[in-house]
Amino acid sequence: MQFSEYRFLVLSDLYRITGVTNKCVDVIRFIFFGESFRYVFWMRTCLYTRSNRLLKFTIYPLARVLLRRLEYKLGISIPPNTKIGSGFYIGHFGGIVVNENSVIGKNCNISHGVTLGQVNRGTKKGSPQLADNIYIGPGAKIIGAVRIGNNAAIGANCVVTKDVPDNAVVIGVPGKVISYEGSKTYVNRTEYEDDNPRSSVL
Repeated sequence: MQFSEYRFLVLSDLYRITGVTNKCVDVIRFIFFGESFRYVFWMRTCLYTRSNRLLKFTIYPLARVLLRRLEYKLGISIPPNTKIGSGFYIGHFGGIVVNENSVIGKNCNISHGVTLGQVNRGTKKGSPQLADNIYIGPGAKIIGAVRIGNNAAIGANCVVTKDVPDNAVVIGVPGKVISYEGSKTYVNRTEYEDDNPRSSVL
């Protein structure tokens, strides 16, 4: 990962919260006082510094320790090597678990109590693949190698074990599509300048 890509990802995450991408003071403020952003920042920093020859043995160990402490403090477990696109937003921390083989596209909103889990056998063996502009409500579980389409919305406490089409709204256990109104009005502040093609992981 190049520094320009790392910077873009951090600022896009910040923009999802503040609507501003170029204020260093906001980055510093949210690193210290924005619990969810702080976790995402150190997660991004771990990935960047681990891939940098000079920072791997200096900044990376510190970043990893800080991220580990935040895992226990905030109840968030997202491995740094998880493929996550730009504009990643954690609405409320607590009880969030993401399998490291999951793939998360751009502008994903994750709420508290969300699990992206792996299945070890059967036709859905593997981990979830999420496209762009997805909202995942509190307590939702997405299990196995299922694909969640662009602009989809997953309702609170929903359990998803099958593919979800673009623009679908899914609720219930098991999850069922109830409309195609999608995630509009739930996923906001996505108009940051996306000039980095690698910010999308799908």
